[in-house]
Amino acid sequence: MKRWRTPATLMLAAAVMLACSGQRPVAAPQSGASASGPVQGGRLVYGLSADANGFNPVTDQFAGQSYSMAGTIIETLTAVDANGDWTPNLAESLTPNERHDEWTIKIRDGISFSDGIALTGEIVKANLEAQKASPLNAAVLAPVKTFELVDPMTVKVALKQPWVAFPYYLDAQVGMIVPPASLKDPKAASLEPVGTGPFLFKEYVPDNRMVVTRNPRYWRQGLPYLDEIEFRILPDSQTRAQTLDAGGIDAMGTSRDEDLTKYGAQQDAYTVHRSEGMAVAEYMFMLNTTVAPLDDLRVRKALAHATDRETVISTLRGGLTEPAEGPWSKDSTWYAEGGDYPAYDPGKAAALVKEVEAEKGPIRFEMISTPDPNTMQGIELAQDMWRKAGIDVTIKQADQADLINRAVTGNFAATVWTAFSSPDPDGEYIWLHQAYSQPVGKVSLNFTRFKDKQLSDAFDVGRTNPDEAARKKAYATVQQRLRELVPYVFIDHLNTGSIVARTKVHGIGEQLLPDGEKGLPLTGSPIPYHPFTQLWVDPQ
Repeated sequence: MKRWRTPATLMLAAAVMLACSGQRPVAAPQSGASASGPVQGGRLVYGLSADANGFNPVTDQFAGQSYSMAGTIIETLTAVDANGDWTPNLAESLTPNERHDEWTIKIRDGISFSDGIALTGEIVKANLEAQKASPLNAAVLAPVKTFELVDPMTVKVALKQPWVAFPYYLDAQVGMIVPPASLKDPKAASLEPVGTGPFLFKEYVPDNRMVVTRNPRYWRQGLPYLDEIEFRILPDSQTRAQTLDAGGIDAMGTSRDEDLTKYGAQQDAYTVHRSEGMAVAEYMFMLNTTVAPLDDLRVRKALAHATDRETVISTLRGGLTEPAEGPWSKDSTWYAEGGDYPAYDPGKAAALVKEVEAEKGPIRFEMISTPDPNTMQGIELAQDMWRKAGIDVTIKQADQADLINRAVTGNFAATVWTAFSSPDPDGEYIWLHQAYSQPVGKVSLNFTRFKDKQLSDAFDVGRTNPDEAARKKAYATVQQRLRELVPYVFIDHLNTGSIVARTKVHGIGEQLLPDGEKGLPLTGSPIPYHPFTQLWVDPQ
């Protein structure tokens, strides 16, 4: 992944990073080897797939690698537990009013930033106001009307409408809290982050490494366990794996099926931790539904009918993933059955192509893709399937920044895409609701630009109705409309996203949250990320 620097991509990144007590004591770690629990000390070297764009959550685009690095230093107001429910983190509690158009955030006492400043409600309010004013996150916080300081440790958030899932968003970029000095000097905050977190900034060399060290005054007793973490930037997946093999790093993220097969067979030397549930993103071809020929539903259905998902999975994923027909997999509580997604049927595809050709002539369009060899293999496979149905597709390569700019402004017909890994379906609101669809040439967070009142009304119900049954019914409608309208040709659920670690590394996906709940093991996709607070390594 390359850094996104242009204004349009920063607007996108704002949206991409889109999601409620007291502290329980943690037993102090032992200083020697222990077969039964963590030990304190040691150094971890961790391989990342890309550098960050910066470490300031108010001004910089955050992706998985940003959360991995900055998340060791800067903490969020909420967290997500192993069941996918939000829970307090820096906040002691989040309490809605009856209509859910007001949320009261109570901040925990006794927390300080590493620069010695105590965390207060006034600081939280200033952070949230800065996020709402930021071009990055204005779209995310559009439903917010005002922030009010109720007392020194309490902030009230007034909304323009009910927002049931609001606390999920405070587990992401908009909920990361930095001290006043970082708000006053955003450039310095981008290079040398400061927060309330378990580690302190030590060193950063762009496109090479970031190093953090243990915060001895961290507010969670006995944590963290590690003395130091070095994040090493290794964009090439093969190089990353070779460095792990050679002992140059202790752990890495990957989405390659060959890595799962290889390291999964070496259980004496490595552990493999895979994404699951709502944390798994979907791989798809995203279609611009406002430009010819993809503005014709028959063409979009023909593409889906011509796509053999099982062949893609066996060819590109080693048979390790499941076919997708929408944004949520069958192991998600939000998944709804439905048979309207166009199944693989070359005959139907060819018939639809002939019908359109008789009216409008040959079907041709351009597909854009990053030059990554694995990505290109998937694009070329689809190109061949669609060609057999009578659809002429040319491929143009673009670097990631250019590809995303084109998606944002609508300067594309089709592109490969991964999305939909929010822990709550409301996290997909801005990507799919018609209110975020703009004409070609304007910034649009609904990249496919399709507008459907049924789908949008269902998203509104899911956002504003606290009743879980009503929300499930609404999101079933969302899935049904996506299957019928085909703005995406879905391929598979990318549960090959994994963390591979040497067996000396412990605690990945096993963290406890401040109030004692188990945290969500992995999040983000295609390569997941996770907290580092409770990781530990065997003594040398």
